[in-house]
Amino acid sequence: MPNRKVTYRLYPNAEQEARLQETLGLHQRLYNTSLEERIRVYQETGKGLSFAAQCKVLTQWRKAVPALAGLNAQSEQVTLKRLHLAFQHFFRRAKNGEKPGFPRFKSIHRYPGWGYKTHGDGWKLHPSQGANSSQSGAHGKIYLQGIGLVPMRGKPRTAGEPVTCEILHKAGKWYASVTLEMAAIQRERGTEMGAFDWGLKEFLTVATPQGIETVVNPRHLRNQLAELKRLGQEVSRKIRMAQKLSGRQRGFSVSANLCRAIQHLARLHAKVARQRKDFMHQTSAWLVKRFGAIGTEALAVKNMMHNGGAHKKGLNREIHAAAPATFLKMTRTKAEEAGSWYEEAPTREIKPTQRCHACWELPNEKKMLSDREHQCPHCGVTCGRDENAALVLLRWLEMRLAGDSGLCSPQGICSPQGAGREPSEMWSGGSFAAMKHKTHAIAV
Repeated sequence: MPNRKVTYRLYPNAEQEARLQETLGLHQRLYNTSLEERIRVYQETGKGLSFAAQCKVLTQWRKAVPALAGLNAQSEQVTLKRLHLAFQHFFRRAKNGEKPGFPRFKSIHRYPGWGYKTHGDGWKLHPSQGANSSQSGAHGKIYLQGIGLVPMRGKPRTAGEPVTCEILHKAGKWYASVTLEMAAIQRERGTEMGAFDWGLKEFLTVATPQGIETVVNPRHLRNQLAELKRLGQEVSRKIRMAQKLSGRQRGFSVSANLCRAIQHLARLHAKVARQRKDFMHQTSAWLVKRFGAIGTEALAVKNMMHNGGAHKKGLNREIHAAAPATFLKMTRTKAEEAGSWYEEAPTREIKPTQRCHACWELPNEKKMLSDREHQCPHCGVTCGRDENAALVLLRWLEMRLAGDSGLCSPQGICSPQGAGREPSEMWSGGSFAAMKHKTHAIAV
């Protein structure tokens, strides 16, 4: 059965706020103490502690520390599991020759929250009793052990059975991220065919058999960049003043004025993140609702920002702000939910930004990133660079739907090898109206 997450905003009263802060601090100290214990045991014995061994140690800690005994035992095991996963990723990176990144101790300001494993054990959802609210899981309250019933607002897109929960603290606000188990996920699927090229000037350049369309890049980060810079400078100035008054670079006292400045900066960053996420969800949903067959290119975002140095700082910031990898993942997931045909072209073989959509030839000289116009030296076609890339991807998608592999030589010779699937049996007359596709479960 597929799982999906829904995030509820929590509205605790003053007493519940204090208990939530206390619980967060206990989990943060448990994480740091467990990390310290792992380091100590390795230094003394040369062997690491396993997750099961730390759970046994946790049992002894709960007997000795009343504050830990007051917390839900399963939620404490979730905290230990997070540390265990951090060490697993550390060993994996070290084995693969990557930068290892040893697990770090976390301050209370950088500790996100805690989790629960089983619905009914330490937490329980109480949806509102209004019309259809109990069936949809909208709003209501959430019970947390040691805290009580906390009012919440939020609604899942598809109703399901709650499985696990994470309590998150971001920019001074509390959230409950609940995993729901669903019998099936229903999403409307379109019947048209289209391909898009992701970019910065225009967020999407969409090519269809009828023509070219564009989706404007909202540039949420750039619109708030001046205010973010002002708030960041204000925080830095107040930190320097606090350091000067205390005579210490670390461990200086944090005034209420400094706390407010930090909260203002964090809230603006959170607002930009919410705007970006909402825009990508709406755009990816619009693509899936309109198109039954969607084509794009696979993007290596890490390579896009790898070189360049300081003079490429602004471009890298815009790429991060547009979050192409996240957008493609959202589109892919929604397409699978709807049963749409979604394909990512192999960029190194197809070369959408270099190849001409009309004659399918590559240029004699490679186009640079600054070349925003496509001028084919072979057939003389002239158009925008992004428009040409979208048309190349559309033509490649048409070949995939016809049963060809779509992998062509620089001379434009396409080998009609089997594509692994047979979309030509489902594609007819420019629509997917007769397509029958069973949506598979997507692991979360």
